[in-house]
Amino acid sequence: MHRLGGAGLAAFDRQTQSLQSFAALSQSLSQAQITSLHSQLAQFRTALSRFATDHRDEIKRDPAFRLAFQQMCASIGVDPLAGPRKGGWWAELLGLGDWQYELGVQIVDICVNTRERNGGVIEMGELIRMLSKLRGVSEGGEGAITEDDVIRSIKTLAPLGAGYEIIELAGGQKLVRSVPRELDNDQATALALAQMLGGFVDISALVESQGWTRERSRAVLENMHVRDGLCWVDEQDEGGTTYWVPSVTEWGD
Repeated sequence: MHRLGGAGLAAFDRQTQSLQSFAALSQSLSQAQITSLHSQLAQFRTALSRFATDHRDEIKRDPAFRLAFQQMCASIGVDPLAGPRKGGWWAELLGLGDWQYELGVQIVDICVNTRERNGGVIEMGELIRMLSKLRGVSEGGEGAITEDDVIRSIKTLAPLGAGYEIIELAGGQKLVRSVPRELDNDQATALALAQMLGGFVDISALVESQGWTRERSRAVLENMHVRDGLCWVDEQDEGGTTYWVPSVTEWGD
């Protein structure tokens, strides 16, 4: 019994030593891998920094190049357009944080000035046209503003708590809401139908397309008009009362 006990203790000691050796080896390998990773990240950051600096003006000027650069950075978890607080050295390096905030201020300016007309909901295309005109650039040309630029700038407005949000209708059309209220499903349906009809909708159109009762259709449109200010009422139309929705109506310059 004594010899078996001794053999067992010896085996236990050898196993303990082996585990300690494996742990030390693992720790050594992990530290080496971490050191190597830090070195690779430093090299990558230097290369990306050089690329961003060399192409800074092009990133600001060319919307397609800016989008491609942003997508490349997003794939590695870097957001160079996040602004000074979130973008850190990227914002300082590229100067894009201020650019993004400046665009956000212009979005607020346009939304506030058109709120009386559209009830605080503006169509994305119209907003981009007005931004382009305000900035003195042509759509699709040098310095053009893209939908992606607008979406990212609106995200920077979130701390304001003013309700700025992107709304996507069933047909894929995007609206920008600048008032702190929810758009219910019935209103979204009415907006989508108005967009299909060229900017207007009436009770009969909702009844025929959605199978709603006239009472439900009237309630939705009246709430959009009286409570939310999302539409205008035309009572002179020969076909009956028509509700015009500025946010999905094409406007000329």
